[in-house]
Amino acid sequence: MILYGQQNISSDDISAVNEVLTSSHLTQGEMGKNFEKKLASYCHASHAFAYSSATGALHCACLALGVGENDLVWTSTISFVASSNCALYCGAKIDFIDIDPTSGNLCVNALADKLAIAERANKLPKVIIAVHLAGQSCDMATIYQLSKQYKFHIIEDASHAIGGQYNSQPIGCCEYSDITIFSFHPVKIITTGEGGAALTQSPEIAQKLELFRSHGVTRTPELMTKDSEGPWYYQQICLGFNYRMTDIQAALGASQMDRLDAFVEKRNTIAHRYDQAFSNTNIEALTPKANCYSAYHLYLVRNKHWQGDVKKQLFEEMRNSGIQVHVHYIPIHTQPYYQALGFSAGDFPNAEQYYQQILTLPLHPDVTQEQQVYIIQELKRLSD
Repeated sequence: MILYGQQNISSDDISAVNEVLTSSHLTQGEMGKNFEKKLASYCHASHAFAYSSATGALHCACLALGVGENDLVWTSTISFVASSNCALYCGAKIDFIDIDPTSGNLCVNALADKLAIAERANKLPKVIIAVHLAGQSCDMATIYQLSKQYKFHIIEDASHAIGGQYNSQPIGCCEYSDITIFSFHPVKIITTGEGGAALTQSPEIAQKLELFRSHGVTRTPELMTKDSEGPWYYQQICLGFNYRMTDIQAALGASQMDRLDAFVEKRNTIAHRYDQAFSNTNIEALTPKANCYSAYHLYLVRNKHWQGDVKKQLFEEMRNSGIQVHVHYIPIHTQPYYQALGFSAGDFPNAEQYYQQILTLPLHPDVTQEQQVYIIQELKRLSD
């Protein structure tokens, strides 16, 4: 089976993990700090914090921005459910923004229209979570300008996008956001097994991200309510969680960072071969905007004829041919849990049409040119 995504592990990665396994600290040692420094340096961010998952990082990002009971958080409905669940964890209410069909990312025109209506109703969001689908950045400059007009915070859910760029700057630099989140699941650009990270330029937000990640506990004298009672002393000053990343995971992530650019370059090479193969067909790719350099976590194609039983048959036949196609994503607002919150089919028509027509093709550094030729041939044959 040609997998749609998978990790690439080198001998250096294994050596880095083995070094931690034979050290005195499997967690809360120096390797976690080393990984965070590498992330911050690569992304030109002042602060980076590694988490046990991107979901945990999203949760703490919402908390760090003060999201709480009855606040409003908006995000794209084309994403994994973690992008919206994180707001619900905080007691907030969630709403969605329809997508731009050409990119799959949230539509800034739909966002502007929705904000204007929300302002009149006095129901503006506290936070917008901009999801960089498949590794391509959203139109962050426009979202940032809207944030100044309507006074909301911005989280970039860049779970797909480490190694990508927007306006020639690395995704993660937080030029147009308060916080950026990365994921290091094995199918992502780099992996720590499971894991995630939150990056920010703000010292105040950084302090909160660190506190919420580890039980709300601090040893920093300036944050304590009284003088320390001794070198052992700590205080819990807020309700936090255990979202720390182990040093074993961080060692793998730090080693993988050394190949991040090579991984993204290879993904772009594979994507461009797909682009060329489908350029004169009715198979349409979601492609990056001119000011984006996509990390190409996913390669997404659509066809207006791939709907209902036609799509199901194509999906099954591709898998029977040994090609693990996938679908990213089922619109969040159509999930039973969210429908119980009041969302209905038809609420976000662009996203729903996208879901009916989209297919994910294998894309990772170990996809060979021979395998890619086979994938292209089978998709064309089965689409005729």
